[in-house]
Amino acid sequence: MAAKRKAKAAKPKAAKKAVKKVAKKKAAKPAARKAPAKKAAPTATPSSLAGKLAPAFSLTSDAGKKVSLKDFRGKRVILYFYPKDDTPGCTTQACAFRDAEANFSKADAVVLGVSKDDVKSHQKFKAKYKLNFSLLADDAGVTEAYGVWKEKNMYGRKYMGIERSTFLIGEDGKVRAEWRKVGVPGHADEVIKALKSL
Repeated sequence: MAAKRKAKAAKPKAAKKAVKKVAKKKAAKPAARKAPAKKAAPTATPSSLAGKLAPAFSLTSDAGKKVSLKDFRGKRVILYFYPKDDTPGCTTQACAFRDAEANFSKADAVVLGVSKDDVKSHQKFKAKYKLNFSLLADDAGVTEAYGVWKEKNMYGRKYMGIERSTFLIGEDGKVRAEWRKVGVPGHADEVIKALKSL
């Protein structure tokens, strides 16, 4: 009789253990599931340079000479970055800056154009359109320093290139105004207005 009682008492204990095991398995299931993949963090956009010292540079011009930003201390500098010599948008922009030379001179400002093209390409571009300002060949990462070297997407093809941008640098070497993702029409007029407001 005592043996039977022990057997009966053991049954509920065994049943409880079995229930606990099942509960543990159920509790473990959600943890076993794969966590949803985290979305890649968006690429940080360059912070504004306005009010800060413009990154220094020393680049070769279309004349084959080294041109440094410090050479223009005491003057205003219109530093503009463009994708490529002798392409439609870049030609329109360069010619607009060329034609606004009198306005820039009155404001004691010089124009410097920068792209990744080499000196020979700059020479041809300058001569073809009679540009009256220096074109600089960026072989020293200046486009990266100004945050204008970007990933682009054209017809599904991704590639790195210059985002059309302009920086107005004051006599003290600080960036007074900046334009990123520049739209070419009317841009030279915007720069002239900013110069007059200084």
